[in-house]
Amino acid sequence: MSSESEELHDHSRKDSIDGNDHRSSPPRIQLELEKGSRTEFKQLEASDQCRPFSRIHMEPQEKTNTNFKQIVTKKLQKSCQCSPTKVKNMIFGFLPVLRWLPKYDLKKNILGDVMSGMIVGILLVPQSIAYSLLAGQQPIYGLYTSFFASLIYFLLGTSRHISVGIFGVLCLMIGEVVERELHKAGYDSAHVPSSIAVASNASTLLNQTSARECDRSCYAIRVGSTVTFMAGVYQVAMGFFQVGFVSVYLSDALLSGFVTGASFTILTSQAKYLLGLSLPRSSGVGSLITTWIHIFKNIHKANLCDLVTSLLCLLVLLPTKEINERFKSKLKAPIPTELIVVVAATLASHFGKLNEKYNTSIAGHIPTGFMPPEAPDWNLVPSVAVDAIAISIIGFAITVSLSEMFAKKHGYTVKANQEMYAIGFCNIIPSFFHCFTTSAALAKTLVKESTGCQTQLSGVMTALVLLLVLLVIAPLFYSLQKSVLGVITIVNLQGALRKFKDLPHMWKVSRMDTVIWFVTMLSSALISTEIGLLIGVCFSMFCVILRTQKPKASLLGLVEESNIFESISVYKNLQTKPGIKIFRFIAPLYYINKECFKSALYKKTLNPVLVMAAQKKEAKRKMKKEGLTLSGIQDEVSVQLSHNPLELHTIVIDCSAIQFLDTAGIHTLKEVRRDYEAIGIQVLLAQCNSSVRDSLACGGYCMKEEENLLFYSIYEAMAFAEDSQNQKGICIPNGLSLSSD
Repeated sequence: MSSESEELHDHSRKDSIDGNDHRSSPPRIQLELEKGSRTEFKQLEASDQCRPFSRIHMEPQEKTNTNFKQIVTKKLQKSCQCSPTKVKNMIFGFLPVLRWLPKYDLKKNILGDVMSGMIVGILLVPQSIAYSLLAGQQPIYGLYTSFFASLIYFLLGTSRHISVGIFGVLCLMIGEVVERELHKAGYDSAHVPSSIAVASNASTLLNQTSARECDRSCYAIRVGSTVTFMAGVYQVAMGFFQVGFVSVYLSDALLSGFVTGASFTILTSQAKYLLGLSLPRSSGVGSLITTWIHIFKNIHKANLCDLVTSLLCLLVLLPTKEINERFKSKLKAPIPTELIVVVAATLASHFGKLNEKYNTSIAGHIPTGFMPPEAPDWNLVPSVAVDAIAISIIGFAITVSLSEMFAKKHGYTVKANQEMYAIGFCNIIPSFFHCFTTSAALAKTLVKESTGCQTQLSGVMTALVLLLVLLVIAPLFYSLQKSVLGVITIVNLQGALRKFKDLPHMWKVSRMDTVIWFVTMLSSALISTEIGLLIGVCFSMFCVILRTQKPKASLLGLVEESNIFESISVYKNLQTKPGIKIFRFIAPLYYINKECFKSALYKKTLNPVLVMAAQKKEAKRKMKKEGLTLSGIQDEVSVQLSHNPLELHTIVIDCSAIQFLDTAGIHTLKEVRRDYEAIGIQVLLAQCNSSVRDSLACGGYCMKEEENLLFYSIYEAMAFAEDSQNQKGICIPNGLSLSSD
């Protein structure tokens, strides 16, 4: 925000505050504010003491009688009307490429788009192959996924900079579902390239027919594509019904903690490839701990060749990643170290015959071209429908948040609903072409932006690079060791694991967000990704409720020579009126915090229940002493109140921070008012918003003739309190006194 806009914002805010209080305060207060003289204010206060109090009267707008049936009919008629303009807008809205591509500035944008698209495509080749293992798929399917996602987002997306493709966390979640369904179907999970089903239980017998036609790899991609299809359907449905508000429950702290926790699970799942171990993939609650137990039990079986290869790749990739990060502003393009390592490792493995000599695990045959399209397995839909919900929410939340972030940075707008459509169809259409779930990815988006990306056309260049690999180069990766792919996956987790460095700053800014981050991270890592996400959402909502359950409450004082009221416990030298307490409650008043409201109010002012009990006790004591009858107790209490009035006569409740009331909140205000009136203290409400006023009116807080208990400003309430006390003949000291705090 620029300095001019900040000044304008502050100025308008001050005018709005002053305007409200000027309207609501008596003329003498306005004059004091204009002249700014405390002496003249005191003189006016003394001379105007006998003047009648003037109230502000605001006439509400007349509410029009709305006919629900007519409104629905009009909306249906409007939506069902068809015209060439409407059809054109619908087509252009669904395919944003038709709007921006005819206006494409070739000279200005083509170089940046070509460069960024090619660089991202080169980076995606090794990552697509590596993340395929994470999703429990053959390497070719990762290349398919990145290719189709880049093309479809080019047609449907509104963000110019985000890179849509494979994302580690979603691959992990897909892999867990795939492994579970493979186990249910009776496939041997310890060996990836298996074509024979294990017939050892009832589930195997049920799947014998499909097993004859489909080996383990085939069945795995069926499960993955079915989950992807369901996730895409959910995302398109959310876009259609405009329920993108679901993403507001996924705060930045929650998403960051979830990604970091999932990164530990990803690291754990790839550790067996680094060591060359053949272990079953653990899934479910506590899979991270179970996997490490299996690794340490089988550590003596580690393949020495895979271990050495992993260490060499780490020694190359970690420093070069750090160089790319540190000098990204000076480098025109990041060094494609991953591709260099993949090429070098493949050549070393091929010519050194590492698979034949040392039995290292390799990628195997990667076919060229495309497989015929195939519909998802509809029989698997009931089994994976629930899993797809979490995957779809994470996918669209990350995509929408990244697209909005980069749009703000570069000064253009994106349509959140269209983004949901785009990412939804990036999952639905590729699911027919043997692909798994995609979303935007931060690391590749940052590379894309830093290498000069201007428009979505860079996605086409990325797709062309991947197409070249799919048609020509893919079989050359036959001898590539899986340990190299595992290292690439682990090295790309650096960004998520570096979040630990930000924790001290996060703790200073918001301790609650830090706790949410830790809870989500630990539950995602130690329990499971889906349950961890659910725990994070529930805990985050609990924290919101906790904040409103015990909110801040304070007494207010007047800032000298102004009409601003602030907390006495926060600021010094604030002025107060004798006999008047101004109480502010910073939260909605509802069933959860009603007792907190009462206890805070009684603590800051006085407890009317205790006062009444003390007065009755004193009356009984006098009755026993003087021999009065029991019927004279009430008269005694009233006599005591009239002869010994309390120093406090008015409590003004500042309702400006109370957003809404429920029935429990209205009942609490009624109870508070009744208890204070019983000991001769009047309760006034000030600065109620229209919603609170409506709730008070519907709840019967005050009768028609008692509407003078609701005020538009604190000043007006204070003036009314002084006027009412003067009419009773009680001497009110002139002027203001400094607060003791």
